[in-house]
Amino acid sequence: MNSKKMYWLMAASLIFSACVKQPDSGSRTIKNVVVILADDHALKVTGSYGNDIIRTPNIDRLATEGVLFTHAYCNSPICSASRQSLLTGKYPVATGVNLLFTPFVDEGNTTIAEFLRERGYKTALVGKTHFNNGFWATLYENGLPDHGFSTLIEGRQYRQFLQNNPQPAIPSDLEFYNREEIAMDDIPQWMNCRNLPHPVYDEFSSGTFYAQQAAQFIQENKDKPFFLWTAFFEPHHPYYFPIEFAGKYNPQDMPLPEGSPEDDRWVPAKFRNLTDEQKQGIIAAYYTSTEYMDKNVGLVLDAIKKNGLEENTLVIYLSDNGYLLNDHKRFEKHTMWEEAIRQPLIVKAGSLFEKGIEKNALVEYIDVTPTILDMLNKPNLPEAQGKSFLPVLKNETEEHKKYAMATYLEDNLAMICTPKWKYMFTTGSRELGIGYTTGYGPSGIVHRLYNLENDPMEMSNVSANHPEVLLEMQQQMINHFKETHPEADRCPEKLTVEGKLVWFCEPRDVGTDQSIVDVPVRVFKK
Repeated sequence: MNSKKMYWLMAASLIFSACVKQPDSGSRTIKNVVVILADDHALKVTGSYGNDIIRTPNIDRLATEGVLFTHAYCNSPICSASRQSLLTGKYPVATGVNLLFTPFVDEGNTTIAEFLRERGYKTALVGKTHFNNGFWATLYENGLPDHGFSTLIEGRQYRQFLQNNPQPAIPSDLEFYNREEIAMDDIPQWMNCRNLPHPVYDEFSSGTFYAQQAAQFIQENKDKPFFLWTAFFEPHHPYYFPIEFAGKYNPQDMPLPEGSPEDDRWVPAKFRNLTDEQKQGIIAAYYTSTEYMDKNVGLVLDAIKKNGLEENTLVIYLSDNGYLLNDHKRFEKHTMWEEAIRQPLIVKAGSLFEKGIEKNALVEYIDVTPTILDMLNKPNLPEAQGKSFLPVLKNETEEHKKYAMATYLEDNLAMICTPKWKYMFTTGSRELGIGYTTGYGPSGIVHRLYNLENDPMEMSNVSANHPEVLLEMQQQMINHFKETHPEADRCPEKLTVEGKLVWFCEPRDVGTDQSIVDVPVRVFKK
């Protein structure tokens, strides 16, 4: 065969190969999905994120076997809004869940569980849901919606477990945290400042029960595709942990951030009189609850390994939101500080990706569901507003998004950030909500701008020093609302920049009147 003929045969072969779609190594070998969701787990209280005091060996193991994201942001620093946003890949303003007790309306909200169940996956949610549909229980004809989870294991099942398996008597000389005996206005005791265990042995504790139920689901469904959402209640206050974990951390060893003078105007009144000793006791309890939760994460990871599913199971660890441990002089999450919204995100998928590496790409939690579906070689949810970060995992790109966005409309608060800048806006039309009042009254409109590179602790508002950056971030926030808010076309175009921000930052949730819980109302708290 002459060289010219050989050349054309080779060229034709290359052209044919290029026309044939090659299998995606990151999407066709994953069969199962396990999402492990913590409650109020601050990124900085994790060994793999650089904390030398906390003991989180199981989360750290996941990080060494997977990919750790350093700049992942939740889309709301409140449980229900963040969780339903995660499940749908939609911003809270689009799901309609912005406030703590807003019921998760099934119509118009397709969850990843619904999508996968329709395609033959076994689906389960074990632990915390925060769907809030119980408020509307009498209004549903055929029971509450399951949002795509054929198996739901919640508090009712745990209580039944305790009835069937009563725990042995607990020694009477031990001290415990007993919520029923503490007044809610006794903030130090309510927040477990004495670092006390709850009156339960590990074997009978709720977190261990949920982990074991998740492990059982994995074993029972190891031969078929499944989607498991394991949602722990820890380390949410009052920092639950069983007897065996008592005394794990010495309060005197706990770090105590100082904050800045700028924080004083915004500190909820109930935190102002805490002593340093009480603060460190609270932090020690938080650390202990985190270690207990990590132990239960290990039970789920061990079940995956025991059943030979490590290579074909996608595992994602994250938290609904973070938590401030005296950061900015408070103990809560309902803010836009980094400790509340920059979140842990660890992804493991067998041997598909390089192991034990960090990714600095800016990602949002609404991107998690699209990424899962992309890895399963499924289309994105039609209503989803997030996008897959699989290209980042596959080292095809280092950048995912230019901005991250979050809202907390209980306080008419919104945030948009880049790796360098963060802008926060609030209408200040009312005092801080759900029990976190400052005592100073409504603040009125406030703009805050932080240079995250020069001021990572967000101590100094530099909005007055960088008017051009402030305006750019404001416009980006407005553009974002216009693209994602379901009522954006009703926003009057002649409003000022501030006027548009005010208009978009008012909650429009379909919620409940707390005094008449079976009557749906539109929530506009004044």
